[in-house]
Amino acid sequence: MNDRLNTGSSRHETLGLLIGFFLLSTAAAAYEIAPASVLPLIQKSIGLKASTAGWLVSIMYATAVVTSVPAGIVLDRFSVRRVIVFGTGALVVAGAWGWHAATAGAYLWLLVSRVLGGLAYVIFWNAGANVVGSAVAPRYRATAVGVFTASAPVGFALGQFGSPLVANVAGWPAIFPLYAAMGVLGVTIFLLATRHHVPGVDAAAPDRTALRKLFTNQAVWIVCVLCFLAYSLYLFINTWLPSYLTNGFGISLAASGLLTALFPAIGAIGRSSSGVVSERVFSGKRRPVVVSSFIVAVPAVVAFAFVSQLGFVGGAVVVVGFAIQLVTGLLFSYIAELVPPAVGTTAVALLTSVGLFGAFAAPIAAGTIIDRAGYSTAFLVAGGVAFIGVLLALRAPEPNQERASHPAHSTD
Repeated sequence: MNDRLNTGSSRHETLGLLIGFFLLSTAAAAYEIAPASVLPLIQKSIGLKASTAGWLVSIMYATAVVTSVPAGIVLDRFSVRRVIVFGTGALVVAGAWGWHAATAGAYLWLLVSRVLGGLAYVIFWNAGANVVGSAVAPRYRATAVGVFTASAPVGFALGQFGSPLVANVAGWPAIFPLYAAMGVLGVTIFLLATRHHVPGVDAAAPDRTALRKLFTNQAVWIVCVLCFLAYSLYLFINTWLPSYLTNGFGISLAASGLLTALFPAIGAIGRSSSGVVSERVFSGKRRPVVVSSFIVAVPAVVAFAFVSQLGFVGGAVVVVGFAIQLVTGLLFSYIAELVPPAVGTTAVALLTSVGLFGAFAAPIAAGTIIDRAGYSTAFLVAGGVAFIGVLLALRAPEPNQERASHPAHSTD
């Protein structure tokens, strides 16, 4: 551990680093989900079908899947500060471009602007997950990364709740530059906190051999598939729970939306507490947390297929939301502890790419199952996905303790 981090000034710098990354990620996540809660307005304004309008959200996931690994490789090779500044500029340009395209009714240009915003998001996420974990003592790494990953559900909640309010005051196109502008505050705090150094990886840029070893590492791929399963469950429930509640219980869309909001809300708690659970309950071990979370998720997800009382549905939402988000909050520190420092950000980027592919594919696959066999079958299949997570998590190795207890730092 760098001695500078033991001083009061360095503690303040580390806190500023975490706050800066948290705000950047929150801004990008709010920008990502912003169109979801105003899609009817967008459809009416531009004249779009539901499926076409939905691409304004889906394109962000598709972009992340494609660009995450290249972004991670860049972050492992170049100055983190410079790449973050570039990402912030890309997000601001995407917000302004999106506003201009939206006011002009130019759907395709709006879609392209969202691709640029998606690139900014993976830059913030991959850099934050790796650098935040390296800025603190090893025993606090999972806690710090867990807190950072809570920025995603916080941003989702902000985007879902705030977009209709913004649309009422300034029109729906204003949501794009508003959330993008939040990134300026985040990058300012980040740059001030890292003006002397950026805690992270003090290692030479990875060569082809290091990258080949990363992409052929069985342990890395086990964790990546676990992330795929967790994100698949997360987006399946987020996407289809409102319709399930409306169709199955006859409640209004507003009421179903409020109940569904419990899912990401409890997720923020789950992600933030993932490190604490790992470090306090399981003495720093990672695998038992992942195994336990998937074990809890199996019956909770299956319960949706059988419950007939709304109160039990609410309970299941809380249990599944906490369990699944506990996993995702931990995996981003877990994977960095499985690889050499030189490829830490690339490993996080690979995890992001695979996980978000699950987020992209699961709602589509679930929709097909629902159309053919109904909601009950879809929830049973989701329970099977969680059970696969249990079996796979049992094969996951514990991180190399020597690697986990000796983080390095860079000075870029």
